[in-house]
Amino acid sequence: MGFGNLNLVFRLNSGNMESSMSAFAYYQSVKQKAALMQVWMVLKDIIRFEEPCLSNGTERVGGETLHVLLTDLVKVSNSRDRASKLFQWLLCPVLSKTFFRAHWEKKPLLIRRQNPDYYKGLFSTAEFDRILRNDDVQYGVNLDVTSYANGRRETHTPPGRALPYTVWDFYEVHGCSLRMLNPQAFSSTVWNVLSILQEIFSSMAGANVYLTPAGTQGFAPHYDDIEAFIVQLEGKKHWRVYNPLQADIGKPIMDVVLEAGDLLYLPRGIIHQGNCLPDAHSLHITISSFQRNSWGDLLLKVMPAALETAMEEDVEFRKGLPIDYLTFMGVQNSDKEDPRRDKFLSHIQGLMKKLVSYAPVDAAVDQKAKEFLHDCLPPLLTPEEKASSVWGAPVRWDDGETVDMAVHIKTQTKIRLLRGGAARLCSDGEAVCLFYTTENSRVYHKDEPKSIEIKVEHTDAVEFLIHTYPEFVPVCSLPCETAEDKVSLAELLFEKGVIHTSEPLMSK
Repeated sequence: MGFGNLNLVFRLNSGNMESSMSAFAYYQSVKQKAALMQVWMVLKDIIRFEEPCLSNGTERVGGETLHVLLTDLVKVSNSRDRASKLFQWLLCPVLSKTFFRAHWEKKPLLIRRQNPDYYKGLFSTAEFDRILRNDDVQYGVNLDVTSYANGRRETHTPPGRALPYTVWDFYEVHGCSLRMLNPQAFSSTVWNVLSILQEIFSSMAGANVYLTPAGTQGFAPHYDDIEAFIVQLEGKKHWRVYNPLQADIGKPIMDVVLEAGDLLYLPRGIIHQGNCLPDAHSLHITISSFQRNSWGDLLLKVMPAALETAMEEDVEFRKGLPIDYLTFMGVQNSDKEDPRRDKFLSHIQGLMKKLVSYAPVDAAVDQKAKEFLHDCLPPLLTPEEKASSVWGAPVRWDDGETVDMAVHIKTQTKIRLLRGGAARLCSDGEAVCLFYTTENSRVYHKDEPKSIEIKVEHTDAVEFLIHTYPEFVPVCSLPCETAEDKVSLAELLFEKGVIHTSEPLMSK
């Protein structure tokens, strides 16, 4: 393999200095001074070969601007591949598979790039100002104003709309930090990025933007219940990272300064604090996911349902407690040595073991899935998706009348889900419903969960569509009894924006 195909980072052992010179350029320069083998012998101890950023094992991802990347992603038909490529770009030069194996939920990851423009276009202070001027940003809902000094954090959030006159006074005159709580509601780029990434995590991807004046700190040391990707957009910020919660946070396990283009990943539970250095402000966006997505959160749904079923079906769960159990159980009796306690606890353990056989795990997973789909952002449609979905259907009002009303789905029309993660079939009491994200709001939980009740005889057809994604399939291939049923189901899903067609629908 030639040097031009390698992603090299040259680290000098004395001083840990990095050079941003490309591998090919470096090779060309040293070639003039010595033969390749001689150079290798000299530098072998100070050159570290890093894995190139790849997607799906072959295609290089990383290095291009966000605008170029998002433009290229429009051409990627499979939304899951789109998510993988975007996530790989976020983490470059670390491979996503390496990240999930070595860091996800385990330990922090620092990525330095020495490229201040790497995340350019994601968000900026100028866009922050534009949003304040043009959008209805409400204090306490969309924007928090905070400060932290002398060990005390204060919130300075007044009621009402956050207008530039007062917001920038808080920032410039009083040295307060500004936290925009849901930038995806105002920024189409942030919305697009998050709506794509949520397919990576099978969990809502959210974001906060933090703007902090030079020489100040906005928040006390704290930990979060999310997986956090801190993306430095402008300026720089000093971060201290500590081990998970203890009586005393102790010394930091990481003490770093993030500069524009850098990324810091923090698993949930890791304590951290950030402050601005005297010579620069800081703007960063924290991309987050995996909130309330643990085994324990799933068991909170499994156990009550399992216990309810067990009490209905197993007499052992309905038998009465010992008449005298209060005399030997409870905190006041916990230090007693009493054989009745041992027998009582042993019986509880036996019932807990039996409870597993009544656990409706699939139904509980469906409950989690419904919550996820309600949390999700709607997709930001590509031009092709819009043209081939209900949002681009040609039916319209023109010159005093409706036109193109003869546009219909036919048995030969090819269809598929709009996005791989846009819909899921779940049980909902006695009914089976298709929950979907395409009509969600960009504002978190502004609307009720979106769902369609599916007839029992149509569930196989919906499952077929889900499992054949990303392939387009003709309506006639849906496993329904009649052609009329097939077209009727396809039209219902099309009307809700759940599916789109391989070609835009046209009137004759």
